[in-house]
Amino acid sequence: MSLDKQDVEKIAHLARLDINQSDVSAYAQNLSNILDLVEQMNSVNTDDVEPMAHPTDAVQRLREDEVRETNQRERFQKIAPQVENGLYLVPKVIE
Repeated sequence: MSLDKQDVEKIAHLARLDINQSDVSAYAQNLSNILDLVEQMNSVNTDDVEPMAHPTDAVQRLREDEVRETNQRERFQKIAPQVENGLYLVPKVIE
């Protein structure tokens, strides 16, 4: 499908776009190329193609849910500047 300058100007008016007159021919060519690609994709026979939920139809590889580190809470609270009842005390940042 080929668009001419009037088509591009009408599209720009409907989209409320202000485009330079010197760019209209470039826009016409680019939009025509896009529409040609869409026509080409529409002409492909997809009757025997099964729809997919995901383009790669992949599944997540998940690791086992297991503890890999030991609990070091006591050690970290000993070196913290301020701790109270097992919680870290920090300066107030929002008034």
